[in-house]
Amino acid sequence: MAPRKRGGRGISFIFCCFRNNDHPEITYRLRNDSNFALQTMEPALPMPPVEELDVMFSELVDELDLTDKHREAMFALPAEKKWQIYCSKKKDQEENKGATSWPEFYIDQLNSMAARKSLLALEKEEEEERSKTIESLKTALRTKPMRFVTRFIDLDGLSCILNFLKTMDYETSESRIHTSLIGCIKALMNNSQGRAHVLAHSESINVIAQSLSTENIKTKVAVLEILGAVCLVPGGHKKVLQAMLHYQKYASERTRFQTLINDLDKSTGRYRDEVSLKTAIMSFINAVLSQGAGVESLDFRLHLRYEFLMLGIQPVIDKLREHENSTLDRHLDFFEMLRNEDELEFAKRFELVHIDTKSATQMFELTRKRLTHSEAYPHFMSILHHCLQMPYKRSGNTVQYWLLLDRIIQQIVIQNDKGQDPDSTPLENFNIKNVVRMLVNENEVKQWKEQAEKMRKEHNELQQKLEKKERECDAKTQEKEEMMQTLNKMKEKLEKETTEHKQVKQQVADLTAQLHELSRRAVCASLPGVSSPGAPGGPFPSSVPGSLLPPPLGGIMPPPGAPLGLALKKKNIPQPANALKSFNWSKLPENKLEGTVWTEIDDTKVFKVLDLEDLERTFSAYQRQQKEADAIDDTLGSKLKVRELSVIDGRRAQNCNILLSRLKLSNDEIKRAILTMDEQEDLPKDMLEQLLKFVPEKSDIDLLEEHKHELDRMAKADRFLFEMSRINHYQQRLQSLYFKKKFAERVAEVKPKVEAIRSGSEEVFRSGALKQLLEVVLAFGNYMNKGQRGNAYGFKISSLNKIADTKSSIDKNITLLHYLITIVENKYPKVLNLNEELRDIPQAAKVNMTELDKEISTLRSGLKAVEMELEYQKSQPSQPGDKFVSVVSQFITVASFSFSDVEDLLAEAKDLFTKAVKHFGEEAGKIQPDEFFGIFDQFLQAVSEAKQENENMRKKKEEEERRARMEAQLKEQRERERKMRKAKENSEEGGEFDDLVSALRSGEVFDKDLSKLKRNRKRITNQMTDSSRERPVTKLNF
Repeated sequence: MAPRKRGGRGISFIFCCFRNNDHPEITYRLRNDSNFALQTMEPALPMPPVEELDVMFSELVDELDLTDKHREAMFALPAEKKWQIYCSKKKDQEENKGATSWPEFYIDQLNSMAARKSLLALEKEEEEERSKTIESLKTALRTKPMRFVTRFIDLDGLSCILNFLKTMDYETSESRIHTSLIGCIKALMNNSQGRAHVLAHSESINVIAQSLSTENIKTKVAVLEILGAVCLVPGGHKKVLQAMLHYQKYASERTRFQTLINDLDKSTGRYRDEVSLKTAIMSFINAVLSQGAGVESLDFRLHLRYEFLMLGIQPVIDKLREHENSTLDRHLDFFEMLRNEDELEFAKRFELVHIDTKSATQMFELTRKRLTHSEAYPHFMSILHHCLQMPYKRSGNTVQYWLLLDRIIQQIVIQNDKGQDPDSTPLENFNIKNVVRMLVNENEVKQWKEQAEKMRKEHNELQQKLEKKERECDAKTQEKEEMMQTLNKMKEKLEKETTEHKQVKQQVADLTAQLHELSRRAVCASLPGVSSPGAPGGPFPSSVPGSLLPPPLGGIMPPPGAPLGLALKKKNIPQPANALKSFNWSKLPENKLEGTVWTEIDDTKVFKVLDLEDLERTFSAYQRQQKEADAIDDTLGSKLKVRELSVIDGRRAQNCNILLSRLKLSNDEIKRAILTMDEQEDLPKDMLEQLLKFVPEKSDIDLLEEHKHELDRMAKADRFLFEMSRINHYQQRLQSLYFKKKFAERVAEVKPKVEAIRSGSEEVFRSGALKQLLEVVLAFGNYMNKGQRGNAYGFKISSLNKIADTKSSIDKNITLLHYLITIVENKYPKVLNLNEELRDIPQAAKVNMTELDKEISTLRSGLKAVEMELEYQKSQPSQPGDKFVSVVSQFITVASFSFSDVEDLLAEAKDLFTKAVKHFGEEAGKIQPDEFFGIFDQFLQAVSEAKQENENMRKKKEEEERRARMEAQLKEQRERERKMRKAKENSEEGGEFDDLVSALRSGEVFDKDLSKLKRNRKRITNQMTDSSRERPVTKLNF
């Protein structure tokens, strides 16, 4: 049947023109309850010229969204009838201008309803009003001109409907409002533009499918009719399948069609005699099975039908025939006949009449016979073999393995040659064609992978080398830039000091000349004959008596620390054949043994009792790795694979080995890097920090020195510590290198903090906007406060953050800060630049002066330690490859000047901060920068928030005023709408989507296929009688 296009509002009479070849009079109905007969409409305005009329009439027809056939019929009308239609339409539009003719009104109403989710708090009248509003929207989408629908789409009205559907509560979902919202979507799909918009929306079909969860039968029927009709639209079938999969997750169902089969099977309560829902479900199922890829693909139809059969649809269908409803039986017949036809066609592949898909044995035998003597048979046997090995536990998650296998096979069956899936993809990014192609070229792919892996490794190595060279280059470039900056600053400083030195030298010379002149005058003024004393400093005879040293005591001196009254007998201690693990004890000095328990103990007796060989074997310094597990028993005679000497603590050795494996450098390379102060940038800062944790201790060095003759057999960590201990002042060198690498970073961390304090102090001191604001606040305070609290000449800056504490007596949401900002915006617009003038305040508020001084002190002490180590190394004889003195000397020169520059900046920042604090009447010693600037930072944030709140309140007020105007217009139009609603409903013409839904509901859409199946029914029945069947052919009611 040919689909029909809908017409615009008030033109339902137009389609009478298309029912015969004559051109009847164009009439209209005044109102449905009127006693007036249909009258001929006479236009009140004179008809324009034909050319102008054609242009005006063409615009009218474009608004009606008619089919090509109807457009031709409209343009074939005489000029007089065109003019009558045009005048009638324009008059109707003029009469219905109002709030309800605007899509904006309905969108606002939808948003308002969605915001107020629950119906529990609504009065019955309000609920009725909501329902009427949505019904009015549905009518408008069907009957209003095309520009109304276009405007509704442009304003994203569909998203408003979908949002309402997603957020509605249980009461709303069970009310008429839910059904009306689905009707709005259906009405929107009644024209090509609206339907395209709904199908293009990313979640529209999914949200419509969610409405199946309601218990409202009318809503379910409307949803199923929409989904079934979408299956008939190009590209809609896959969207519906995806929507049902979405509903499965939304409703937490086991399968996507479980709810439909459950509703189909219900026969109690409201579902007992409810045939319309069961008809809608069967109509939907038939559309899903016969449309989309199912039109051409037998495998796809079998795939989808199997889902319904597994849910038990066949017994339900047999029970549904008890309703004896012709429309429902029509859908049941189509399902049965299509199934019988598909099963017969599928059985022909195996040269059979029927395949019992409930018999695992028959399906296995058919598969085995088909693959026997083929190249695929070994793989089939492999699949069976590995299926036997699949893990299985009744209480475990092993069912997921079988689910994965099931989905892979499903996708192999239904995926087409282009790698496209007509159903929602069981496995994401799984292209069968690509996988098969990869398996065909498996050997070639393997070779390419090996080559790619080799090239990847080479690339990584080159990348690492390149990054290393770039780090070296960046480090050298940075050092060069820093040195040039430092040299320029030192040059300027030297020139300045030279000039000052010359001035001071000249002043000294002038003062010396003045002093000589004064001395000469003093001599001349002295008495005659008195000789001046001789020059002081002459030698005086003196004799220094030699000092006599006491003679040394006779005899031999006892060794220091030895007890004088206790004679110790030398112990005869057995010596082990091999080196043993050390026992880290604290040895008691011999001069403290007298009077202790140790004078009564003789440990030589113990050696006779101990099994010294077992002790030596158990605590040997060599780490043994033996072939057999029972290595302790000497009788097994197993040989040692590796003998490594390890004398340091096991945990410390393990951590050291981890560090060395990450460092990826040999001991010689590490030693060279330390001696050259890491000129090649081999040691990153984080590795240096870890190396400082593994500096050889005194006890480690003593133990390692005892076994230095066994250097080749030392463990990796022991040898590393031993070789590092041979470097003179290893720990101090390492600390100096780490400080050198971290110095620029630490200075870069400190400088912004100092700059923040300096710039923040200057900003608050010079800000004109801040000064003006303080002036306004002072005026507010003096005006609002009385008595002793008023008549102020200033206030503490901390009071700024108390402005928001004063609430308005009219509106508690408005504070004095909101009011202050309003006044400032109107009267003092320059104050609005406050954030720009105080842009560094947030950073300054984060600076803690105590921590900053601590960081400066750390830099100072570290620099001093490096200088001391430099002086020590200068006093030592130079070694080949040792560049400590040259590198550190250069570093000290640059770093000292950089640090002095930071100190100067800090002193300047402190002076400016003190000046700024005093400028605002605060005591400099009692307030820190983070507290001082934090007050301004908090105030600026509060100002920004209050400005935004003011803007929000202004917009809210404007929105409320706009809504009030629209509500008033709605109230004026309500009476007219109530009178005209019934007339509109009677005059509505169904659109093409309505026709599609109607054909689907009645089963007419399946007429062609049903006729074909009826013709084949007799042939199928005859073939079925010759072989056993899984079930008898269902008796069909025709």
